[in-house]
Amino acid sequence: MQTQNAPENPIRIFLVAGEASGDVLAAELIEPLRAQFGDNAVFAGVGGPALAARGVPSSIDMSQLSVLGFFEGLMAWRRVSRLAKETAKQAAAFKADIVVLVDSWGFTMRVAHAVRALRPEALLVKYVGPQVWATRPGRVKNLAAAVDHLLSIHAFEAPYYVQTDLPVTFVGNPVLSRKARGDRAALRQRYNIADDTKVLLVLFGSRRAEFTRLHDAFVQAVEDVRARHPDLMVFCPLSGAIAIQVQAAASEDRRLQDMIFLDEADNADAFATADLALACSGTVTTELAAAGVPMVVGYKIGGLTWFLLKTFFLKTRYASLVNIAVDEMIVPEFIQEACTETALSAALDALLSDPDTYAQQKYGLGRAIANLQSGGPSTAHRAAEVIHHAFKKRA
Repeated sequence: MQTQNAPENPIRIFLVAGEASGDVLAAELIEPLRAQFGDNAVFAGVGGPALAARGVPSSIDMSQLSVLGFFEGLMAWRRVSRLAKETAKQAAAFKADIVVLVDSWGFTMRVAHAVRALRPEALLVKYVGPQVWATRPGRVKNLAAAVDHLLSIHAFEAPYYVQTDLPVTFVGNPVLSRKARGDRAALRQRYNIADDTKVLLVLFGSRRAEFTRLHDAFVQAVEDVRARHPDLMVFCPLSGAIAIQVQAAASEDRRLQDMIFLDEADNADAFATADLALACSGTVTTELAAAGVPMVVGYKIGGLTWFLLKTFFLKTRYASLVNIAVDEMIVPEFIQEACTETALSAALDALLSDPDTYAQQKYGLGRAIANLQSGGPSTAHRAAEVIHHAFKKRA
């Protein structure tokens, strides 16, 4: 584990992220935390390339922690538990004063319990809570017993914790507080695409299992749509976590070869130039909504996991946050058995062929984003302020 050179009286902050989106969130915290704690702030942690780019390299490969589904989680239990214990040992060896656990429920909760045993004096902060409003509300008590503070990204989450002693602070949705604006013309000029040519984005998610399960339905849906709209251009922005896997699949699947692969660094420009998207359910749907890009959403998990969720745990009618925000099906969702190339291509075709359908979704996305926005400072700055206050209160 590498750390920065420590000042005379350091405040040691250990950041933990278990997947790509959490890695970005953790990286965004570093400068605001440094602004709050000054030159005394010293950082270490476990994460991915975003944290490493901010000077916090990880000795643990984050890709080992990306697990999707209940039974897949059971199969990976030993590996994830071992890595959680190793992470906690690193935090203790670092003599962490503050441990920030970002998203990744299963992994970060194991880390929290292990840190509590090894470094009980550390302030444990959970950044992004479990979706107890959607499934498994029993996690409220588990979280309250494991950490000292929850930084919530949804205003409607706090009431779920009123029967616990866990302080909960709404800091805003990080997707909506990012100021990056893409250049609509950049990608079109790079690939010589006319301004009036329609552009479709295909987003397979950030986990290997997501690509594996969505691959065939997504690419065949795109093939079907292009047969009806032959001038359609297709960009495929790739998360670093799945880029090698997708490119390897493209060597054998001609349908993927017809897409233009983009690096994550091009995401803002891709969202700015896109007319519509086919997306894996997840954070990216909120990003697309914020950019005003109408979309169709698909998702698949393991069959037994889906049965358990649907039968015992699922508490919301929708998968996409934009639909949940207005309690209405703004964005067409096709989950599990419904996620077929026929259904996906028909929904995409409706957006391309029917101006009213397209306009209605754009209007609905605006309503959803208005409900999700918090205003004021960025989410990362609010989160850093809360962490600083909580630490000073304990000191």
